[in-house]
Amino acid sequence: MIRKDEQRVNIIMLSGGSGKRLWPLSNEVRSKQFLKVFLKPDGSHESMVQRMYRMIYQVDREASITIATSKSQVPTIKAQLGDSVAISIEPCRRDTFPAIALATAYLHEKEGVSADDVVVVCPVDPYVELDYFRMLGELSEQAKKGEANLILMGIEPTYPSEKYGYIIPEGKSHISAVKSFREKPDALTAEQYIADGALWNGGVFAYKLRYVLEIAETVLGTSKYQKLYENYETLKKISFDYAVVEKEPKIQVMRFNGAWKDLGTWNTMTEAMSDAVSGNAVTVECVNTHVINELQIPLIALGAVELAIVATPDGILVTDKRKSDKLKDYVAEHRPMVEKRGWGEYQVLGYRIQDDGQNYLTKHLTVLPGKHISYQRHIHRSEIWTFVDGEGELVLDGIVRPVARGETAYIKPGVKHSIRAKTELHIIEVQVGDELTEEDIERMDWNWDRVNERNPI
Repeated sequence: MIRKDEQRVNIIMLSGGSGKRLWPLSNEVRSKQFLKVFLKPDGSHESMVQRMYRMIYQVDREASITIATSKSQVPTIKAQLGDSVAISIEPCRRDTFPAIALATAYLHEKEGVSADDVVVVCPVDPYVELDYFRMLGELSEQAKKGEANLILMGIEPTYPSEKYGYIIPEGKSHISAVKSFREKPDALTAEQYIADGALWNGGVFAYKLRYVLEIAETVLGTSKYQKLYENYETLKKISFDYAVVEKEPKIQVMRFNGAWKDLGTWNTMTEAMSDAVSGNAVTVECVNTHVINELQIPLIALGAVELAIVATPDGILVTDKRKSDKLKDYVAEHRPMVEKRGWGEYQVLGYRIQDDGQNYLTKHLTVLPGKHISYQRHIHRSEIWTFVDGEGELVLDGIVRPVARGETAYIKPGVKHSIRAKTELHIIEVQVGDELTEEDIERMDWNWDRVNERNPI
């Protein structure tokens, strides 16, 4: 990134949303930014968030990156980026201004960034190249000058899109004052906007921390991190555009004319995917058709044209790519069936509600060698663990014992427990109770290093 001094560039990457337009591969936990569908230079695959993270550091090794995300996405982010990644955690969803205000306060109070320093905010999910990341540095430098309170990145349109809002600049220079904003137009109006030099609003902007902290005091009643976090559920639900952007008179836009794709639908996602077929699938005489199969059963596509075919434990989709933007209207909320964690992953095998109020949920847990589940307890459910393969160590209320294939453990409500894998460990977990949710969990400290000293794994 282009910098005129030694001050590093501070970046907030917004990782929110459930990516319903990319169902069934994307859900509340495994959102589109975590899908490993992009080819790395070494031939392996990576997700959007991994790609963004890698390329920022490729351009600027000294950059400071903070991920702003919901609580449910934290395990996936740590699994993909490592435990050391800085994360501003939203306790719940309250729109973009509370999220950005919380992350800004986090940088100031938890990371020690001065209120007079600059931060660049960008979404985690565009498909872009290195020139995009260089411009993040340019935005930061422009914000330091203090000519405007807010500096936007405006994307040079490649077609008259009806999906994006438009920024109307005062002129056609690289950096211009902003004249006005326009909501998503129809195609004919978009053509006129573009002819007049309008730009797509890609949700990228830079400001000095003090600027947003002061607005947070007015709009949310506080700019203190702890108060924002503790009262997050009651904060005013308002977008950053409405709370800040559209009301700011001292605002500039910087033109970006490089490659930029919003991978929000199967139509655009498949354009960036490196493989047309993934998983246990075969295509025969198909044209511009992409198939992803995460199920164990085979999938065969014959003579399909312009389709996206996706089969996962969460559901099966067959869609004309050109119609995939309407998918969000038909996707209902339900429990994610697969979730990757830092210790491994789980897959829901079955869920049953009984007439007597006792519910049953069955999972297959895979714990990776040397990894462990947090020391925890549940109030509303008991758990039965059956160890079907591998070896590990089980702790129940502070008592540690080895476990291996064929053994079982009954964990009553309130019993503190954890498991650590010696080899890859496979567990069938049956939950029984009147409330079977991921929120029914209380985590506590447990020092596995002390166990190591007594009984090395």
